[in-house]
Amino acid sequence: MMSDIGWVTLGLACATFGIRISGILLGRRIPQTGFWARALQGLPGSLIVALVTMSLMSGSIEEWLASGVALLVAIRTRSLPLVMLCGIVTICVLRAI
Repeated sequence: MMSDIGWVTLGLACATFGIRISGILLGRRIPQTGFWARALQGLPGSLIVALVTMSLMSGSIEEWLASGVALLVAIRTRSLPLVMLCGIVTICVLRAI
């Protein structure tokens, strides 16, 4: 007889496999050109903008300053990892002060 942990592990393994196989099967059906292809290409950027906007709307001055630093780094470098690093370091320093 399987324990509760065993059933949870089995369920999560099946869910993970299902998500991966559906991504493979559905990925072949995604259009490579046209309106939907352009819309899907813009989706990650719009999600990041939405998350940052929600964070700023409920944030304090520290979040606003860190986002300003990140924006300046983004304009100067166009390097997403560097922008993320500078934003995270800035917010950590500001919260520690």
